[in-house]
Amino acid sequence: MDLTYKRTNVFLKADEKEKREIAAYAEGYKKFLDSSKTEREAVTTAVGMLEAKGYKPYTLGDKISAGDKLYLNNRGKSLFILRAGKTDVAKHGVRILVAHVDSPRLDLKQVPLYEKANIAYLKTHYYGGIKKYHWLTIPLALHGVIVLGNGKKIEIAIGEKEDDPVFYITDLLPHLSQELNKSTIGEGFSAENLNIVVGGVPSGEDEKNAVKKGVLEYLNRQYGVTEEDFLSAELEVVPATKARDVGFDRAYIASYGHDDRVCAYPEITATIDADTDETVLTILADKEEIGSVGNTGMQCVLIKDILDEIAKSYGVNPAVLRQKSMCLSADVTAGFDPAYASAFEEMNASLIHHGVAMSKFTGRAGKSGSNDASAEYVGYLRKAFAEEGVVWQTGELGRVDLGGGGTVALFIANNNIDTVDLGVPVLSMHSPNELVSKADVYSAYKAFKAFVK
Repeated sequence: MDLTYKRTNVFLKADEKEKREIAAYAEGYKKFLDSSKTEREAVTTAVGMLEAKGYKPYTLGDKISAGDKLYLNNRGKSLFILRAGKTDVAKHGVRILVAHVDSPRLDLKQVPLYEKANIAYLKTHYYGGIKKYHWLTIPLALHGVIVLGNGKKIEIAIGEKEDDPVFYITDLLPHLSQELNKSTIGEGFSAENLNIVVGGVPSGEDEKNAVKKGVLEYLNRQYGVTEEDFLSAELEVVPATKARDVGFDRAYIASYGHDDRVCAYPEITATIDADTDETVLTILADKEEIGSVGNTGMQCVLIKDILDEIAKSYGVNPAVLRQKSMCLSADVTAGFDPAYASAFEEMNASLIHHGVAMSKFTGRAGKSGSNDASAEYVGYLRKAFAEEGVVWQTGELGRVDLGGGGTVALFIANNNIDTVDLGVPVLSMHSPNELVSKADVYSAYKAFKAFVK
């Protein structure tokens, strides 16, 4: 009997059959990424996947019966997926999976369009935690919706097709950067300079703002949009890149939006695929990157409303149902990066290729803002994962007192529900092009299936 704890490399443990499964699963995930650059697109893609498997729309107040496969689309930006089980929810509760589908990005301001030195720009306001310099000189796409004055909604996705134009944020050439180089990163890269180039051809001769006018004429011709329509728009600037394999052996996937779609996709597929009699509630949440606020974030009472509806349909006390329920807050963690080893405490860092990672606590400094799951709940999950052959590990998000982060776990736990964070380790997190291991993505899928089983 080995008395020591050793992590397991998924690729070393997997036989040839499972290696093929890992590779095939990654292809489906890459397609999901490319069709889900925003939270709205992720919800739309997920609804398509669910309807293909017989799931039906659900409205609060509808009767829920054992065997039902339902989804509630919350304002197009968050999604609740319900598999109504046959087991007694008064004893078993609900198996809850939560991931978020918003990612760090640049949003357009409400009055964004201007011209300077014969260049037309759109002004942005960054969303979530970014390093501003990451967004300079890379090809960018524009996604989102514009609601016109007559109430008609226009969907926008420009920069993804091969023949689409892309957008761009300029940088200062090194020949003129001597003064800039003396600045800190925070001082040298201003949020107010993160403005995307969108036009250069003037409309008319020698007219003030002629390039801006040309852009407005294009938008009106293509979409029926006027400048005032930006007031009722949600437009997001995201990288105009596709998910790509990385390495000679294709062990990794580089993409925008792994945080947190790398957990959302395994949640969706595990919910669809799992052989279970349990009642399962899977949530794709919005607004996690800015505090889980608003009526599409996890601080919204909608989760409690849905749990109450489940309890009512099964004839169970809702407080009892919540107490018996369990949740995996599926959010990414920082993978150990040898290039920046000093930022980590290696014994308690998550290793790439070593499976999905559990963060018993998150938060900052002295676990501030953390859920900190109980030993009993972690022990329950250890047993469940062992029975299903899940390769997993534990890990903290960096050195103590260096940084830290938050997830939705504490908002779920506040409902008297056992909750812990479990997610895929990511390199270059919150950058426009993050990196994950295909083995860890597949490990997350297996872990979520084991949990709902």
